Amino acid sequence: MHDQSFTASRRHLLRAGVLLSLGALAGCGTLKPDTGGKGSDQTEATLGHINDLRRQRGLSPLRRDPAAAQAALYQAGRMAKAGKMTHLIGIGDSFLNRMKDGGVALPASENIAVGQDSAERAYAAWLASPKHLENMLGPNYSGLGVAVMRNPSSGNRPYWAMVLSNG
Repeated sequence: MHDQSFTASRRHLLRAGVLLSLGALAGCGTLKPDTGGKGSDQTEATLGHINDLRRQRGLSPLRRDPAAAQAALYQAGRMAKAGKMTHLIGIGDSFLNRMKDGGVALPASENIAVGQDSAERAYAAWLASPKHLENMLGPNYSGLGVAVMRNPSSGNRPYWAMVLSNG
């Protein structure tokens, strides 16, 4: 009898946990950067470099996409708060869901970096990486957002995010 009531209690606790988690996820309709750090939109500082590169390759220029800029600031903030450079943070994290929640027009891609002290240096790091370069030259992109975030909890290192979008 004791085992049955213990099992039933565990099931109720698990159900409650799942429902609370789903409720928290449902409340996340927009992306907002973590306020524990200091961040800035670096789209304008990067846009000219990327458009020069795209022009040299016969591709159309990008323009500033406010939704992509907000998504970049959000991702930079998440990385700065976590103290690690990664696209996915936490169980159940999804790039696609982040982009949809932020109103970023798909298709979209994301470049990330850490440690560069300027937008030009972050751009140079992405340029030197074949996968990041491929993203910046994506023919299906028309929008761009770039941001940097520093957080005291991660030693104020600069965490960079670039979001390329179809917006």
